[in-house]
Formats: sequence, C-alpha cells, structure tokens
Amino acid sequence: MHTATPQRVEPAAVETKVRPGLARRQVHAVAGCYFVASFAALGLPPYLTEILPELGDGAARWAGLLYIVPTIFGAIGAPLWGRLADRFGRKRLLLRAQLGLAAAFLLAGWADSLATFAAALVIQGVLGGTFAASNGYLGAALEGHALSRALTLMQGSARAALVFAPIVVGSLTPWLSPHRQYALLAVLPLAAAVMLAALPEPPRVLPTAPRAATAEVDADGTSAAAAAAAEPSGRAPDASLRALYALEFAFVFSTVISFPYLISLIKERIPGTGPMVSGVLFALPHMCYLVAAIAVHALFRGRPRLGIAIGFGCIALGLAGHGVADSLTAFVAVRLVLGAGLTLGLVCMSVLAADCAKGRAPGGLFGSIEFFSKAGAVAAGVAAAAGNDWFGPTAPVLTGTAIALITVLATAVPRLSRTLRTRRSLRCPR
Repeated sequence: MHTATPQRVEPAAVETKVRPGLARRQVHAVAGCYFVASFAALGLPPYLTEILPELGDGAARWAGLLYIVPTIFGAIGAPLWGRLADRFGRKRLLLRAQLGLAAAFLLAGWADSLATFAAALVIQGVLGGTFAASNGYLGAALEGHALSRALTLMQGSARAALVFAPIVVGSLTPWLSPHRQYALLAVLPLAAAVMLAALPEPPRVLPTAPRAATAEVDADGTSAAAAAAAEPSGRAPDASLRALYALEFAFVFSTVISFPYLISLIKERIPGTGPMVSGVLFALPHMCYLVAAIAVHALFRGRPRLGIAIGFGCIALGLAGHGVADSLTAFVAVRLVLGAGLTLGLVCMSVLAADCAKGRAPGGLFGSIEFFSKAGAVAAGVAAAAGNDWFGPTAPVLTGTAIALITVLATAVPRLSRTLRTRRSLRCPR
C-alpha cells in the first residue's frame, strides 16, 4: 500500500537565503564594526547644546531640530539604499554606509558655521544607514534562528554604543571639544570599513524549495504552516510584514519618547541628583538588554508574539511608573521594568524580522524596517517636545504609556479571540 504523495508546488522566483552563511566570528565582526562606527552618531548628539554656541547659536535654539535631522534623512534614504544593495551587492553598500559616515563626521568636525554643520548632519543621514546596511548584509547570508540571533546581537551593539559613547565623549571633553571630536571619531567608521573589506560578499543562489515551518512566526498571529500554504515560496504573508512595520513604529515611538526629557523629570522629582546618577538611570534599560537579550532570545524565539505583548505591557507599566516615581529607588525600579520591555520587544521583533526575510530581498526589507523605526523616532521627538512644552516633562512618558497600551490590546486581543474560538470549536464539534 502506497501513501499518496502530494503534488509539490514550485516556489516563486525569489531569492532565498539557503547559503553557506557566515562564521560566528564574521557575524561578530559586523556587529563590532557597527558598534565602533556608531560612537559619534550616538555619543555626540547629547552635546549639541555645547557644540552650537561655537557655531554662532549662543542659546542652542537649533539643538532640538538638528538632533533629529540625521534621523529624518536616514529614514528617507534607507529604503533606497536597501534596494540598491539588493541590486549591486550588500557588502558594497555596507562599505558605502561606513565611508559616508566618515565623510559626514569629518565635515561636521571642521565646520565653521551653523549651515555647514547642518549640511554635515544631512549628509550623515543620507549617506549613513549603517544599521540597515549591516542587517541587510546579515540577512543575505543567514536565515531563521541564525539570522534572528545575529539581529539580536546587532541590537546589542546599538545598546552598548548608547551606554558607552556618551561616557567616552564626556571623558574626552576636557581635552577636545565635542565639536572637534566629530573629526577625531571619523577614524572609527574608516577603521570599520577596512575590517569589513575582508568579509565575503553573500553569494546569490537559485531559489530552492521552502524548508519546514516553525510553530509561531508571524506578527499577525498567522502560523508558519499557514504562511507556507498561502505563499508557495515559503515566505511570510504580506500582512505579517505590515504588522511588523506597525510594531516597529509603535515600539520606537513608545520607548524613544521618554528619552529627551528624562533628565529634566529626574531633576524635578529628585532635586540635587548629579549628572552621573542621571546618566546611569538613563542607561539602565539598555544595560538590561546587554545582560538578558541572549537568554530572552532562547526563551521566546518560538513565540515572539507573546514576547511582544509582554514587552509592550512592561513598557506601558514602566512609563506609567515614571509619572509617579519620586525617589531614586522608584526610578531604578521603573527603569528596570522599562528595560525588560525594551529587551523583550527588540528581541522578539528580531525574530519576526528574520521570518519575514525568508524569500524576500533583505536589503529592501531591512531598509523599510529602518524607515519605520526612524519615523517612529521622529514622531516621538516631536510629540515629546510638544507634550513637554504644554504639560511638562511628565507628558511624554504618559503619551508613551498610551501608545504601548494600545499596542498591547492590538497584539493580544486577536490572539485571545482566536484561542477562545478554537476551544469552543473543540468542545462543540459539528
């Protein structure tokens, strides 16, 4: 007796990522290059209020706008650079991003007018994009668990730069002004470009049949098996991709909105708090990620939707706690809760992004993800500034709380509804 074999459906003509991959040391090299190249981009903007008086803006009135200029132009350029990477080579476009950063930093460091400095920040946004370029490079060589772990490592590089770069810049300030440090730190993306030049270009291969799907992968709750049925190529449906974009925007908005005025809030609630303590409180959520990200990835890589729902719940709880915290102990507690949400959200969205990358051109995908991430950051900056002006430094954290709660409901309620329907159908078979 022979078992009937189902007819095999040929996959669509898309580029897949069944490849030799990258060695672990090569993945670490990409993450390390992003870390060193990010020093100026992440460590110097907090010092704009000290840089601008040297350029003729004595009151630093343009600090708020210039802070988000690289983000705005980075959002505009990311999808284009991603598509060009898919066409002309991911390594080549990654090198372009590092060299673009170096050129922008050199111009910013030697600028002698506000207009020239602003132009350098525009160039940084347009020609930079090292995070999306690095993820596109990794996405072309890895897939599945290996890719989601690599993306988790990349986010760790970003968190580490956020923690250490401002400290290093502050330590150098007695000897070299933050303005001139732009030129000094331009050597870092140049060094990164030299190291990246030794890495291989991910090869292009012919499409192959999709591999077996895992249990839960989609941002909209669709199982991987259903996704494989819906897409002959094995890639996640477009609805999952749209859900990922929405989650990326909401996540960045709800977390970044607390950044600009956190120090003001701490000083208002705990008078006499020194800059060192304020800096440690600012860095706590990012430190949580550095400590727990790999363990969280191992725990939630098979159920990312659950991790995202819990993560946004922690973000909402942590931000709401900022509104009532009035002691150092309370601020440490709410920052740690926010850090738990930050870690869960970043890790689980890396898992979803790795799944959405199956069967899709990675440069365009990660360029689009970067667009929504930066759009969320810009919207958060505008909302934080408006809320602080109208209602004080508590308003931004309460706005972030509302967005996080809405996202929890949008993420968890459909899942609960499907679970209840499934249970009722099992109890009452037709």
